[in-house]
Amino acid sequence: MHHQPPGPPPRPPVHRTAAAVVGVLAVCTALLLTLVATRWHPLTALDGDVARTTHRWAVREHGLTHAFRILTDWAWDPLTMRLLCAAAALWLVWRRAAWWTALWLAVTVALATIVQQSVKSAVGRPRPIWPDPVDSAHYAAFPSGHAMTATVVCGLLLRLLHRFGAGRALWRTAVSVAAVSVAGVGLTRVWLGVHWLSDVVGGWVFGALVVAVAVAVYEWPRGGRTHGVRR
Repeated sequence: MHHQPPGPPPRPPVHRTAAAVVGVLAVCTALLLTLVATRWHPLTALDGDVARTTHRWAVREHGLTHAFRILTDWAWDPLTMRLLCAAAALWLVWRRAAWWTALWLAVTVALATIVQQSVKSAVGRPRPIWPDPVDSAHYAAFPSGHAMTATVVCGLLLRLLHRFGAGRALWRTAVSVAAVSVAGVGLTRVWLGVHWLSDVVGGWVFGALVVAVAVAVYEWPRGGRTHGVRR
């Protein structure tokens, strides 16, 4: 008798993978939050060094600074990102069979906003102050709302594209756009002198945690099977 070689080991269910990711991100988030709240000196020193360096560049490079202001105020603004999610949710409702996914998307974005504002209020971290500012922003600094919102929206939309079986070309394009948007918005916030580096990292980590929790919740009830999505 011929014995076939054993195939690759089965992958763990999506909801279990998401739960493991949630655990790792929760630890990272708690650690960074503690370091920021206690004003850990090595972190604040690094934030200061990066902020002073990028501010000098921003003051000197007027054209690039102007371009970054346009990107951060329009293309990557939290309102723009939320409107993008709203459009996706409306499209899902229009499909009729995807109402659960549309609700999941809308609720997740709303909860992310609440978490963001709650943490800002609790930490109360002041923003950088410059004698010659190139931009301005309001409310507390940690975490960066721009970075967190971009991470949440891009993460959720990528998950939807994967769930709906996006083609290879569309998937690669979407991943590239998402990566540029998430990294780019963080760069612009530090460059424009309205956030510390750890604010942006905090936005990324908090955003990733929200996405991981949302995916775990979405996949859990049916062990990772699709909720009201037509293939």
